[in-house]
Amino acid sequence: MGQEVAESLILRTYPLKEADLIVSFFTRESGKMRGVANRARKPKSGFGAGLERLSHVRISYFQKENRDLVRIDATELICAHFSSVSYDHSLALDFMTEVSELLLPAEEVNEKFFRLLLAVMDDLEASGPEAIWKALTYFTLWAVRLQGFLPDPTVSDASREIAVEMLRKPIAQVSGEGWTKKTALDLRRYLNRLIEEHSERKLVTATYLEAL
Repeated sequence: MGQEVAESLILRTYPLKEADLIVSFFTRESGKMRGVANRARKPKSGFGAGLERLSHVRISYFQKENRDLVRIDATELICAHFSSVSYDHSLALDFMTEVSELLLPAEEVNEKFFRLLLAVMDDLEASGPEAIWKALTYFTLWAVRLQGFLPDPTVSDASREIAVEMLRKPIAQVSGEGWTKKTALDLRRYLNRLIEEHSERKLVTATYLEAL
């Protein structure tokens, strides 16, 4: 316990009092954590883009023994993914953070999940607007797989082939050509149901994605 610096991905922030934020962040070294960033909502706050959703940062925090919330002192930006995003991309990122919040236990190291988030964001950023469907399918499939509750999916033969390919290849090697919202739609719906059953929570962002 004490002062720590960790490579992290920011998941979500919540207002606290007039100027502070509660921050949920996912560290490579220690798993998902929560902390308070004092005065982070002030115009001249030193945190800047370091607390934006899914920013890749080095976060400096102080942890007291027997305290659930750490004190966040500073963030150093490694990479700000999507400084300018479309509505579709923004929804995709919101979905990824929601799933991460639901599935990741507190303070449990998960290096593979950390690398999954980075790889999917890199692929999204390098691809066109239609890439969100490939990225969301890949992310959701692997998020469920890494949490250990992926049965043999009850989906169409075409979607099953896509799942098999995605479980064998990095996302950058999965072809994005010809993808539309309908591609592997039954697979994404199946995976979303698994997540909701596992977490006993409704996926809010999935409803908005369905409406695109």
